[in-house]
Amino acid sequence: MAGGKQTPRQKMINLMYLIFIAMLALNMSKEVLAAFGLMNEKLETSNAKTTENNLAFLGSLETKASENEAEYGALYQNAQQVKQLSDSYYTYLEELKKGMTADLENPKDYVVMDKSDYLDQKFFQGDNLGPEGKEFMKQINDYREGVINALPEGKFTSVKEAVKVRFATGDADGKVEKRDGTRQDWINYHFEGFPLVASLTKLTQLQADIKTTEQEVLKNLLEGNLTAAVSLTNFASSLSAPKTAYYAGEKYDGKIIVSKTDKTSTPVKAELTLDGRPMTEGKDYELEAGGIKMLISAGTPGDHTIKGTMYFMQDGKEVPVEVDNTFATISMPNAAVISADKMNVVYRGVANPMTISIPGIPDNKVTASAPGLTRRSGSNYIMNPGTGREVTITASGTLPDGKGIRTSSEFRIKDIPRPSGTVRGEAGSVKMPRKNLEISTVSAMLEDFDFDLNLAVSQFSFKVPGQPTVVVNGNKLDDRAKSVLSRAGRGESIQIFDIQAYITNNKSYKLKKVSPVVVELTN
Repeated sequence: MAGGKQTPRQKMINLMYLIFIAMLALNMSKEVLAAFGLMNEKLETSNAKTTENNLAFLGSLETKASENEAEYGALYQNAQQVKQLSDSYYTYLEELKKGMTADLENPKDYVVMDKSDYLDQKFFQGDNLGPEGKEFMKQINDYREGVINALPEGKFTSVKEAVKVRFATGDADGKVEKRDGTRQDWINYHFEGFPLVASLTKLTQLQADIKTTEQEVLKNLLEGNLTAAVSLTNFASSLSAPKTAYYAGEKYDGKIIVSKTDKTSTPVKAELTLDGRPMTEGKDYELEAGGIKMLISAGTPGDHTIKGTMYFMQDGKEVPVEVDNTFATISMPNAAVISADKMNVVYRGVANPMTISIPGIPDNKVTASAPGLTRRSGSNYIMNPGTGREVTITASGTLPDGKGIRTSSEFRIKDIPRPSGTVRGEAGSVKMPRKNLEISTVSAMLEDFDFDLNLAVSQFSFKVPGQPTVVVNGNKLDDRAKSVLSRAGRGESIQIFDIQAYITNNKSYKLKKVSPVVVELTN
């Protein structure tokens, strides 16, 4: 086709043949680009599903941590650390992907994503990395090392090794060996000169690796703890009784149980003492499914200790479980016990939780009354005091022998203390750059107050030295305040005062005057 003298007709045939070959290559290229796009869509769908599963895992762990802080609290903190790292890196990659397709009319038209200009210009400056390229490398390295450092040693060894492999960036020098034996920087090897859709898919794959890492961490946290939960060597004993206190001479009908109350978990034997005196099976206690039932007398008033060991069968061997529990015996009461859950005062404008009970009398047979007092459930009450400086609460009940008890207690009524104005959560005198002040939120808080109240700010005054005072509606600087702020010099003190605050769920209560806050500009 290329030799000898050719006729015009042969030249035309040759040209058409070359065009045909080019068209075949073009179609193949489009198919490859579309394949990358479909792979990217499948990865994104998988990431969304994995995100849902991971949130469910994390929710289960959070519930367990709220129910059992000692056992699950540290594990939940580990999971939270990894989630924060993952969310930050995932969001960075997502923003990068959005920028890659921002100029496309259809972000799913993959056949037009054949250029490499976007990342080539964003990541590289000649033969060196640009600022964005350095940031990309920093993000992946920080995530890899952050996850490894957030996980404790031991059972997470395999997870750490997997993280090192997933987010590896070449050898110790950051290089990758190519097919021809030469070495190239990791980021150049993976992202320089590639079609846009290929790089997009690689970023989505990194996001998939993030979600997989989260999933492995959460599964290890939960599965490891479930293994510990079913081991008898980790069981602890506790006392269970129909009531929490007993009268002198009354029979104590409680029992010692283990944390796992499985009906098949019956002790094979026990060696126990009551206040140092040996106890006898059949006379002082009985072995039953899930623990030991006590048959002893409650004894004289005071604390009584049961110590010893009970034994369970596991894998053909006796496994000891230590017993060290105490119960209290009290004298017959002749007065109610009334206590405020938040000191010996109640606050006006606040729903004050109160516990009102009489030892030895069921809560449903105890009544309490006072202005503003309402029962929530059982021995739990809420006090919303009105005017005055004191309130008297009267409680009454009936003892098992039919004798009635009635007693009263006085509580002081105090107003909610003066709130402090804050900027960016800081009170008093604050230093910050001008730009930070422009976007900061003006708030009010109650320092060292026993109740968590949600305070909101509706208005405040803003004063720049040498400029007129601006009254701002809301809790952020408006355009007028920003205008006078622009005329303030470095080191000048900006005053924020006359802060109008209110309790979000009790707007009728008038708070004391909010203390001002002073901001010194650092630039």
